[in-house]
Amino acid sequence: MAAKTARKETTVGVPDAVALLKADHRQVEEWFEEFENARSSKVKQDLAANICDALAVHTKIEEEIFYPAFLSATKDKGTHHEAIVEHAGAKSLVAQIQQSSPADDYFDSKVRVLAEMIKHHVKEEEQKDGMFAEARKSKKMDLQALGQQMLERKQALIQGGNA
Repeated sequence: MAAKTARKETTVGVPDAVALLKADHRQVEEWFEEFENARSSKVKQDLAANICDALAVHTKIEEEIFYPAFLSATKDKGTHHEAIVEHAGAKSLVAQIQQSSPADDYFDSKVRVLAEMIKHHVKEEEQKDGMFAEARKSKKMDLQALGQQMLERKQALIQGGNA
């Protein structure tokens, strides 16, 4: 009984895994919109850095924690594999943006293309029959425990800077 109480205490106020991932999506969408409206190179550079850092952490916690739990619980290889491939494309573009600056003629275009890639990926995950809905329906995924684990890993990555 004590173990259950201790577990509940650690998850109070912690979003479940899907809510945590959706919150990340909303934050990055906000930054993409700010980037689109920015005129200053410094502001664009800062926003692009925020976007790239957030996506690096987000993809890492999804790939290390959420996606394996999803695949194990649902056996939906098609959805899982497509998400992994989409991540690979986004990570490639993130790396290019991180090695670039607004002085690069292609900088804005790279960020815009990344925004479109992420918009597509988010839509697929969040649609009514998407990965998140499938995870919520699964009886084999403890989304609260996954949320706690993902939040801890996210915080460690942010503090350690090794996304």
